[in-house]
Amino acid sequence: MSMQQTIQNKLQQALQPLHLEVINESHMHNVPPDSESHFKLVVVTERFENKTLIKRHRTINALLQDELNAGIHALSMYTMTPQEWFNKGGEIPQSPPCLGGGKTEASS
Repeated sequence: MSMQQTIQNKLQQALQPLHLEVINESHMHNVPPDSESHFKLVVVTERFENKTLIKRHRTINALLQDELNAGIHALSMYTMTPQEWFNKGGEIPQSPPCLGGGKTEASS
């Protein structure tokens, strides 16, 4: 099973989200093809009601501890309640281009 699918399964089971996106952004970085090292998460669940942002992130970090120890280099998280998601119009910002790790140096 891929890292992306493992992350999705764990979050789905533990948080029962209304909306879940697990986006592999590794291709945007200086890593080998088919890498699974950089992810963006969008997690919308009622379980985040009355929880601070840090508590939401800690919840996800605890759920994905094995995956973080197994090679995830970067994990961007958008953690929202259904009302917060609705207020944002169901959209999140685009990730910026990678400027580190030799990606820009290779294209010079």
